[in-house]
Amino acid sequence: MIACLALASAAPLAAQRADARIVSSPHDSVSGSSTNPLTLNDVFARVHAGHPLLRAASARIDAARSSRATAGAFSNPVLQYQVENAPLPSRSSIPLDREVITTAMIPLEALYQRGPRVARADADVRAAEAEARARGIQLSVDAARAFYRVALAQVAVDVTRDLAAWLDSVVTYNRVRAREGITAEADLLRAQLEQDRASAEASMQEAELARERATLASYLGAPPARNPGLVAIEQRPLSWSVPDLRDALAGSSTSLSALLDRLPPLNAARERVASAAAGVSVERRMVVRDLSATLGTKQTAGYTSLIAGVSLPLPLFTANRGSIARATAEQHVAEFELAAVERTAWADLTGAYEAARVLSDRATQLAAPVRGGQTATPALLLRADESRRIALGAYREGAVPLLSVLDAARAWGEVRLTFYRALYAQHESALALAAALGIDPQQLLDASIATPGVRP
Repeated sequence: MIACLALASAAPLAAQRADARIVSSPHDSVSGSSTNPLTLNDVFARVHAGHPLLRAASARIDAARSSRATAGAFSNPVLQYQVENAPLPSRSSIPLDREVITTAMIPLEALYQRGPRVARADADVRAAEAEARARGIQLSVDAARAFYRVALAQVAVDVTRDLAAWLDSVVTYNRVRAREGITAEADLLRAQLEQDRASAEASMQEAELARERATLASYLGAPPARNPGLVAIEQRPLSWSVPDLRDALAGSSTSLSALLDRLPPLNAARERVASAAAGVSVERRMVVRDLSATLGTKQTAGYTSLIAGVSLPLPLFTANRGSIARATAEQHVAEFELAAVERTAWADLTGAYEAARVLSDRATQLAAPVRGGQTATPALLLRADESRRIALGAYREGAVPLLSVLDAARAWGEVRLTFYRALYAQHESALALAAALGIDPQQLLDASIATPGVRP
């Protein structure tokens, strides 16, 4: 009789301990497990500090500026010294008056070719600078995308680990109940299967996290095999505001022109057109080549006379006709590419704006905290926690089967993953919109930190 009473009292005690382990599972361990997590601002700072592609773009600017210096340089004069009627050594010759001619030939091509060459080189410099800005913006967007992938992978690992630990407590709880004959063995087997599935899912998520961290490390200047550490987990949407884009979408040609003028890819394409047009002018002026002026003196029998002349080739045949045609075709190519860039830029603007608007509306709703609550945790996540807790309590009281508890646990994990996917999709869409507007995502992030809230 005493043994029976001991067994009867031991089962509820074990169940209560299992319940305590199940209910007390923390769901923010990823964000809180690192004392100094990596932030998106840190990523931007590391990228701008000296990414190889940014250095390559800077080197292209230096090369274009060097070409500009060459295009603006004048040709050097050619000095000539000539002696005539000089006697041969140790040979008899007819005595003639010795003549010494000293001349300087000055090329005149730069007078009519320097202008288009300089214009072409200046356009190439501006195009290289615009392409460097576009490269920096795109690198920031790519680095942010890698950052958010790591953040989502961390959330997935955290959720699956938490779910596996929670299911371990459920298995322990059902093992005690099955040993005491309170519940069926099938519930224990079903809980163990679900635990094994969660453990396998956790391993796959950890592998995915390792891959995403390696990708992020490539933007941080670290070797791909190096672990960049944990990243900061956000729970609020990223704010943004582009009223001039709304005016452009409404049909304001002035606003549209102002938007397009500040886009680095479009500016680079326009400068390429200007460079190609200057190249056509250069080829046309090359019809007359080797134009030069000669000035010098001639000394004969003690007298000095002046020598002057002009060398002008007759352009009877157009030797660079093919070069002119090639330069004209390159100008047409640049113009067509400019038209394509304009189409793409406008499509990117409209698509990025609509995506940011839709995702911001949804993310704002999902991230809303409980009204009058004491915590800033989103109400969606609190409801998921409460749903899982209620399902467990009902199962402990025998009101619902085990499948209802497992469904609640899965729903808890899916809700958390969905919340962070939607949230980081909104972050990425806001940064993509900034990039489409020619704004460095770093500026948008700084503005969002200074003025929190979504302002579509």
